[in-house]
Amino acid sequence: MTVRSGGKVVRERVEALGDAIGRVETAARQAAEGPRLETIDLRARRFEPEDRIAARAELAGPQRWRPDVRAGLDVRGDGSVRAWTADGATGRAELDPAAGEDVYAALRRALLTA
Repeated sequence: MTVRSGGKVVRERVEALGDAIGRVETAARQAAEGPRLETIDLRARRFEPEDRIAARAELAGPQRWRPDVRAGLDVRGDGSVRAWTADGATGRAELDPAAGEDVYAALRRALLTA
């Protein structure tokens, strides 16, 4: 499990998938309650807080090279949270919560039913 927030990176090894999901959720909830990012206005482009990632809590493993599980939660600069899973080697695919669930439940569902 890796949590990145600002310039700080915290890595932790967690044996059970359920425990790891819980710790990622806790880290994302704490980051979402933190300070918001401001808009960056450059001459060529404007970066709104919802476009910037303030913190990322990520699960990867158990292998170090090409892990079977790779997913996480991104906390945006406006405090919103988005769940994602690895989409092969090409990048991340955002998870859409089903009716009646939040992003944390969507991540749990995607990981535990895969």
